[in-house]
Amino acid sequence: MLRQLSSYILLTSLLFVSWGCAAEEEKFKAGIHYEVLPQAVRTADPSKVEVNEVFSYHCGHCYNFESVLEPWFESLADDVDVQRTPAVWQPAMEVYARAYYSAVMLKVLDQVHMPIFEAIHVKRQPVRSEKDLVPIFAAAGVDSAKFSQVYNSFGMTSMVNQAKARGRSYRTQGTPEMVVNGKYRISSRMAGGFEGMLNVADFLIAKERTVVK
Repeated sequence: MLRQLSSYILLTSLLFVSWGCAAEEEKFKAGIHYEVLPQAVRTADPSKVEVNEVFSYHCGHCYNFESVLEPWFESLADDVDVQRTPAVWQPAMEVYARAYYSAVMLKVLDQVHMPIFEAIHVKRQPVRSEKDLVPIFAAAGVDSAKFSQVYNSFGMTSMVNQAKARGRSYRTQGTPEMVVNGKYRISSRMAGGFEGMLNVADFLIAKERTVVK
């Protein structure tokens, strides 16, 4: 009798573990909480799990997303590679892509990233051209001639074109969106808001860790 009871308890425990694993596996579903891209997009560092935010400085939702996104970025483990891709759906958006890549190339992204957002969405300043960006970069100690050189360089044009191609491959439908390891697209609509996007991203990062390793 005691042996039968022990066997029953063991079987019940195993069933609970199995149900728990299944529940965790089914926590977020493809096609409901995120989209599986039809073709995987190459990542910057194949040895890590990449998280790529698709954004634009002119997007108010992207500005609001920053308050939860940055702390989350900082909490990520070393095996996660954070990237950003500026969305360029129309010619008018190219100025924002050039602003982002100029900041990256000049190594002042930390100093100008939020000021660009704030100039547009808080101060309501017109930021629609290279000229409008000069004061923001100057405040970060960047000489206007140096900024102009980088902003209009051949390398800049190449990076903007790559961002356009990546956006098409990501099948981006709005901003902000996130793409995990070049395979999964996450939107606030599918994930249920900003916090939902990060929860789905955490789930997919864990899923991809088993692949990368």
